[in-house]
Amino acid sequence: MGPDRLQMQRLECKYLISERQALLVREFVRTHLELDEYGVNQPDCSYTIHSLYLDSDDLRTYWDTINGNKNRFKLRIRYYSAEPDAPVFFEIKRRVNDAILKQRGGVRREAVPLLLAGQLPGPEHLLSPQPKQLAAVQRFCQLMLDLRATPKAHVCYRREAWLSPLDNSARVTFDRNVLVAPEFSARLDLELNRPVRPFAPEVILELKFTSRFPRWFQELVETFGLFRTSAAKYVDGVTLLGVENFLREGRPNGALHSAFRNGIRRRGVLRAPQEADLAD
Repeated sequence: MGPDRLQMQRLECKYLISERQALLVREFVRTHLELDEYGVNQPDCSYTIHSLYLDSDDLRTYWDTINGNKNRFKLRIRYYSAEPDAPVFFEIKRRVNDAILKQRGGVRREAVPLLLAGQLPGPEHLLSPQPKQLAAVQRFCQLMLDLRATPKAHVCYRREAWLSPLDNSARVTFDRNVLVAPEFSARLDLELNRPVRPFAPEVILELKFTSRFPRWFQELVETFGLFRTSAAKYVDGVTLLGVENFLREGRPNGALHSAFRNGIRRRGVLRAPQEADLAD
């Protein structure tokens, strides 16, 4: 991968649209933005993204999203290839009220097992000597250890990304063919074991911006009659597969498992079991 054009702090709006709508929206977007360099010369204007999500044994970050906690985070390891020298990125995606904040640091592939085993990250593990890269990986590892997080799910999809040619203030992405499968190792493979497709056949459209909602974004939404929704790939995949398949490497047991299996709900929405639920 080339230069990092990650929006470190942004607001975002998500929409689920049909493939036919996606092609029309693309024509609208291309009058304002340019195609990401990794999509150029690709027949579908897209590239493949793989993410390994980490979570605690009781899936705390999953339940934080399900329960709508305003301040929450996710830990994921992102990669684009299985080549030995291909970069791997440790990412923290944090939501604070409506804002999305990201930290990420590039890590050498051979260092991944060491860091996930609890070794303190150092400059020798990183792809870049930049202090912010080291700080991001150190923070990732601190949160991982505090949460006792381990690999839980492999998420893969094809991304078509459009960027501003002038700055990083606006970005539009189309995510297609989202696949999610349980994964309890850090093998960073490209294959998924019996995945599900939580959004098929729809496309996830994301409008990302760093300050005010651009006027042309509003025109796009009105022109195509779009309705904002949620589309959390890891969370929706776990929900579709069943949380019991992600507890203790798919072998849940005891009171916690019983609470999940009993389908604890609040106002029709899944929620995390509370102490009172586990009293028996």
